[in-house]
Amino acid sequence: MRIVVAIGGNALLRRGERPDATVQVDHIRAAAEALAPLALRHQLIICHGNGPQVGMLSLESENDPELTHPYPFDALVAQTQGMIGYWLAQSLRNAGVTKPVMSLVTQTLVDPSDPAFATPTKFVGPGYPHRQAQRLADRHGWTIAVDGDRWRRVVASPEPLRIIEQESIDGLLEHEAIVICGGGGGIPVSEDGVGQLQGVEAVVDKDATAALLAVAVKADRLLILTDVPAVMEGFGTPQATPLRRLALDGLAALHFPAGSMGPKVAACRYFVGATGRTAAIGSLDDAAAVLAGRAGTVVVPNDASDASSGIREGAPASLQS
Repeated sequence: MRIVVAIGGNALLRRGERPDATVQVDHIRAAAEALAPLALRHQLIICHGNGPQVGMLSLESENDPELTHPYPFDALVAQTQGMIGYWLAQSLRNAGVTKPVMSLVTQTLVDPSDPAFATPTKFVGPGYPHRQAQRLADRHGWTIAVDGDRWRRVVASPEPLRIIEQESIDGLLEHEAIVICGGGGGIPVSEDGVGQLQGVEAVVDKDATAALLAVAVKADRLLILTDVPAVMEGFGTPQATPLRRLALDGLAALHFPAGSMGPKVAACRYFVGATGRTAAIGSLDDAAAVLAGRAGTVVVPNDASDASSGIREGAPASLQS
């Protein structure tokens, strides 16, 4: 099978951990070991998050006295793509993957008039107690929002429209390569009337980009692997229970936080609705079990008998539909 795997940035740097390179490399080695059995039997396209990492780089840049202006987010996303992509590619090889592995720095086209720029929702950087977060917000001009029991910076997360390097990705897949791309949702760029690209101050959601990519490459499955075991009903309460199987109609009646589980569910809805195939959300540690449907949450078409059907024409344009 051809599988698009989206790995959450929080799965590579857990909540409350110091953002040291050694900590992240240890998690990435574990991620590679979890993905290696899938790579032996299937063709993988891997997207990764970068929320903790890009937020850390942004904070460092804002506090650097040598800089006239902080580095923009498009440049910071590019930096995280190179760093995390390198770690992933090396760790997959060290985990025994013998197929060609290529990490691509990729750009994602967005609309500069996207309404998401007026309502930031994408969490970046570490979490803080509310008073500390508010002091940082006042100092740096941030927008902040609550994330569990902590407060974090949020930035604009416009809808991905197209991956600029899609043809290169397709060419690598024809040669049976494992492709690491769309890191951090891709470097956000806009395009003018004559085709010139320029960076945009935003962070695209990697789950939305992974779903867009999964449809473009005609993937058989979309796996969204994170630091939670499944989609939970009543998450964060004593009554929290895992939802093991969800159909599109059932998803329409449920609501999830915009900055965390919401984009993951929206990505699954888009992929399943556009292709008639299944998607799943679960723990990175349980990657093989999530693919097999023994763990995590499986999202299926309304008629589950259509789960193995091919790409349907007329896929929706918006991941939020």
